[in-house]
Amino acid sequence: MLISQAHAASEGAQAVPFYLDTTFFVSVAFVLFFVFFGKKLITFANEGLDNRSQQIQDSIEEATRLREEAQDLLATYEKKQRDALKEAEDIVTAAKDEAKRLSVEAAEQLEASLKRSEQMAKDRIAQAEAQAITEVKTLAVDIAMAATKSILSSNITDAKADA
Repeated sequence: MLISQAHAASEGAQAVPFYLDTTFFVSVAFVLFFVFFGKKLITFANEGLDNRSQQIQDSIEEATRLREEAQDLLATYEKKQRDALKEAEDIVTAAKDEAKRLSVEAAEQLEASLKRSEQMAKDRIAQAEAQAITEVKTLAVDIAMAATKSILSSNITDAKADA
């Protein structure tokens, strides 16, 4: 306001009373605007800030909840992984034990099979021996009979044969 009066005075014009100066009316309108609407503007700004603050707080709470859920899931999966590793170790141990048992069982079966095969071979050899002895005896009897027949036929004449 003083600036406009000083400006007007410097130009050589007459001084205008303050209530007729446009700057005065603009200042009064500015003050009245804030007097009438300032409380509403502040309330509106506070509500906006409160809403934004509540949204931020909700986001933080949600992030905290999600973090806790993620930690719970991580702990659960780590426990499942440990359990799976333990189960895999148990399976490997059981498989090794089963392999040892099967190996021992297979060795026993092989030994029993070899004994059976050996006994069968001995039985066949004994049977072949008995058959060979029988064939030799039969052959010896046949040879003896043939020799006897040939001796008798060469030594016996017709006259002796008739008698």
